[in-house]
Amino acid sequence: MVTIAVDAMGGDHAPRPEVEGALSAVRQLGVKVILAGQEDLVRKELEQHDGWRELPIEIVHASERITMHDSAARAVRTKRDSSLRVASRLVRDGCAQGFISAGNTGAVMATAKVVLGLVPGVDRPASVGVLPTVVGSPVLLVDVGANVDCSPRMLAQFAVMAEIYSRAILRRPKPRVGILSIGEEEHKGNDLTRAAWPLLQNLNLNFVGNVEGGDIYAGNVDVIVCDGFTGNVALKVSEGIVEMVKSLLHESLEATLTRKIGYVLSKAAYADFKKRLDYSEYGGAPLLGVRGVCIICHGRSNSNAIRNGIRVATEFSKAGINRLIEEELRAKACEPG
Repeated sequence: MVTIAVDAMGGDHAPRPEVEGALSAVRQLGVKVILAGQEDLVRKELEQHDGWRELPIEIVHASERITMHDSAARAVRTKRDSSLRVASRLVRDGCAQGFISAGNTGAVMATAKVVLGLVPGVDRPASVGVLPTVVGSPVLLVDVGANVDCSPRMLAQFAVMAEIYSRAILRRPKPRVGILSIGEEEHKGNDLTRAAWPLLQNLNLNFVGNVEGGDIYAGNVDVIVCDGFTGNVALKVSEGIVEMVKSLLHESLEATLTRKIGYVLSKAAYADFKKRLDYSEYGGAPLLGVRGVCIICHGRSNSNAIRNGIRVATEFSKAGINRLIEEELRAKACEPG
């Protein structure tokens, strides 16, 4: 049975969504979950659910909590008994195969790097955004914030890691990989994208060259690589647009539909539309390149997002992605120089 640790105090509304998501996961996915957090608060939430004591779920006490307002670097150094640190240590010590957190993103990445260490051959870990497309299959955007400044070799490593993830988890037999730039031509972009182009071209990937911002949602590419600054801006703009479109569409439906049957049919279509864009369906952003498994969930994650985060962590572990990353980086000779 795969065991996944959950930072039970990380999210905006912790520990309720973490507890409810964990209960849903152990009941539906056949996994064991360890909840790391303030034991009295976590147990209080568990007691709201009948039969939890018969489930493969455990509490490990953590006396501290890292908030969204904490400095990531300072919190990692000073809060040694935080729920985040305890969850990551459970992976390092072999008590769990992976951990998830809806906490401070910077702190999650720093903690994973410090506590778990890096997969051999990786310069820096990279966070992956999973975004919807018009064709229904998601696209991977990497990096979405772990590394503001990147080298061309780092982009090459990101491409290898995300291509493996796309094959193993999203079941893409030959993922199409592109570089996010300001034009399709090889000479377009900045120094980073132009220098990364020949590296990706020589990696024996299904490299399609440069792609533009509009291609993110078109469904004509499976993996898009970029530096973390660009990726994070793209991700946050995307989240804002999704919320705006959902809000405007809902207002239009409420304002224009008067016949009951049309209203019911349109409400069903709207519900399907919202689900396709719902971040909670994707579970969170995998942090590729660290030993063990780390999934970073959205700060406002609900129980469905936590459940799916546990699902993704379980699939990541079973697929042996870190072993594949190490082997392919060595084979493709894009390990650190």
